[in-house]
Amino acid sequence: MHVAIGCKQLVIALLAVVTTISTAQTALALRLEQVSFSNLPGWQRDDHGAALRVFVGACGELTTSGVGFSRKAVLSGTRRDWLAVCEQARRADVSPVMARRFFEDHLVALNVTGVDGQFTGYFEPEVEGSRLRGGEFTVPVLSRPDDLVKLSKSAAARLGVGYGRIANGTARPYFTRQEIEQGQLASRNLELLYLKSWTDLFFMQIQGSGRVRLREGGNVRLGYAAKTGLPYTSIGKVLIDRNEMSREGMSMQALRAWLKDNPNQARQVMWENKSYVFFRELNHHGTGTGPVGAQNLPLTTRRSLAIDRRYWALGVPLWVSTTVFSGGRLENFDRLMIAQDTGSAIKGPARGDVFMGTGHQAGFDAGAMDQAGSLTALVPRALAARLLRKHGR
Repeated sequence: MHVAIGCKQLVIALLAVVTTISTAQTALALRLEQVSFSNLPGWQRDDHGAALRVFVGACGELTTSGVGFSRKAVLSGTRRDWLAVCEQARRADVSPVMARRFFEDHLVALNVTGVDGQFTGYFEPEVEGSRLRGGEFTVPVLSRPDDLVKLSKSAAARLGVGYGRIANGTARPYFTRQEIEQGQLASRNLELLYLKSWTDLFFMQIQGSGRVRLREGGNVRLGYAAKTGLPYTSIGKVLIDRNEMSREGMSMQALRAWLKDNPNQARQVMWENKSYVFFRELNHHGTGTGPVGAQNLPLTTRRSLAIDRRYWALGVPLWVSTTVFSGGRLENFDRLMIAQDTGSAIKGPARGDVFMGTGHQAGFDAGAMDQAGSLTALVPRALAARLLRKHGR
């Protein structure tokens, strides 16, 4: 809802105030430790058949277009490292016991140590909208403008942004959220739909996707198309810095409540985040599946994980041990997940964002999640040997 992104700004749980460390510091601290599967918390209890089905889908993409390995990932090897395992996965029995045996027989578990693990959640919002502007529906959802372009390396270095526009032959940053919302693109015919509130649009952009219930009947699924490239600013942090909210009380629900209770300040606060996300319709993906992630595949509830692509390639299986809120209660979450998405707030080798599903309850569970935990990668044996030589304890 990357977010998804390299691709999509699954601007996931960017409402949480996250302390990040530099890539150089992380590289120095990072260590990998081989562990036995029996020592992974909850390993025997998971539904490995469900995880294998998601992994096989990811392998289908990996062995064709290979977008998951389009960027170099420090801990994931190359696409070639995974081809044999993917071929074996396609032939594997997906019954729970046999699926568990497949992972144990063909992959090695490498636990990430030396850096703190942190896990948040994201979801696909459901909002009301209309194809036509009128009545309550006045907030436009925009498609990607054709003048938003990837800048040359020299222009990007000069401006500090990777995307922008060319005006009179000169590269410039793209328009800010405030400029766009005040009509800078109003004459371009970019409107896809209209929503009821700017807050609905803002949170849909944070998640990077959304399902819209149309006034005219039916539903439309929206997915990430592009972002302006301007830096993202957490408005949660803005409100904490202004002493409007406490760090301890910050959550997505609390933030929405503040915006609703302070309508005269809400727009100005949202404009502090200059980054802006454009959408596209994804009507060829049925409502029975999740939104499309950075791997160009539908996400699976509580099986798809957003990761930092500097470390993990899309399609890599990762064992996550943390806690989640489910129905308002905190419970253990030990599960085999597949890296299928990314997001601007996901920084570090032990940082993950759990896709929690679609709708109100998923949003509640995602918004309340900001938990410590551990991450263990499952990688082919030859790759594991190389990684341990370089990063082993």
